[in-house]
Amino acid sequence: MINPGNANTLWVMSMLAEVPASGAGPEVWHAVIAESLAHDLPGLPAPTVGQIRGRLAHPGADSRLRCWQAPGTDGEVAAVAGVRLFTSPGQDHLAELALHVRPADRDRGLGGGLLRAAVEACRAEGRRTLFCGVPAGTAGEAFFLRHGFRQVLTVRHLVLELDGVHRAWLEELVGEREGYALARWRGTVPDRYAEAFARAKCAMNDMPVGELDLGPVGWSAERLRAMASVVADRGDVLLTVAALTGGEIAGFTEVVVPEGTAARALQYDTAVVPAYRGHGLGMWVKAEMLRWLHDAYPGVSEVEADNAADNGPMLAVNEQLGLRWERDTHEYQLEL
Repeated sequence: MINPGNANTLWVMSMLAEVPASGAGPEVWHAVIAESLAHDLPGLPAPTVGQIRGRLAHPGADSRLRCWQAPGTDGEVAAVAGVRLFTSPGQDHLAELALHVRPADRDRGLGGGLLRAAVEACRAEGRRTLFCGVPAGTAGEAFFLRHGFRQVLTVRHLVLELDGVHRAWLEELVGEREGYALARWRGTVPDRYAEAFARAKCAMNDMPVGELDLGPVGWSAERLRAMASVVADRGDVLLTVAALTGGEIAGFTEVVVPEGTAARALQYDTAVVPAYRGHGLGMWVKAEMLRWLHDAYPGVSEVEADNAADNGPMLAVNEQLGLRWERDTHEYQLEL
């Protein structure tokens, strides 16, 4: 699968080094990642140094991070890789890879060497599945196919320009609904909603994931607080809008504003509990979220959402709100 006998690979393996996530230099990693993304996805807003620092220090709730880096011909770090190891029950078989190589240093075996180190680490950690998101139409697709991965899911990235959304239209969409009320909060879920929100989050487990071996996610009030803490520790702002009915949360949507000031906000989870589907609640909570962004975050000019290509209902909601296709990502998976 990954040939360890190639002389160039052996040389690369001797040069690369595993570094603790806490010791990985965010400025150095940012330089590599920003250059890699600018080549593969020109025009896409690059992450900031602060965002890279946050991801290295706080990979996510119920997970930990292992990192490697390799030098280029100039002796500077030219390639970086991180493996996020999931630790929660139901997902402790899983690992997620992020790998970037400076364009000028590609085709020299750096990516292959980092991938081999990551695969060996995953096997040593007892993982059965390693997956990675790859921008569609880039050289990364051929790279991962060459190393035994297979494509298991297509993710559509949609972007909404907030300047094109009329406030009066949002007011109309957010009109009162009999039997339901809206709630919203920043950061950690209020205690009075925590248990109901944990039950509602479990509705994400039936979202389409193609052949991705993702496993079920069990949500509790404690896990919700841990997730919100990770977002806050990164310096980001988590916003949540929920539809309430009879003491339950029927649906919700989450948006994160990176570093609290980024021009592009990121859609996180959106779900409607199965018993309440078919009543337009997804559109309702998303419209309220856009109204909130209009009022409280005037610096946010765009919202990016991603959906599985076969998630027709959520794609329809996003397109009705005015989100438009920007790019696709293909998820590649390696069975270990």
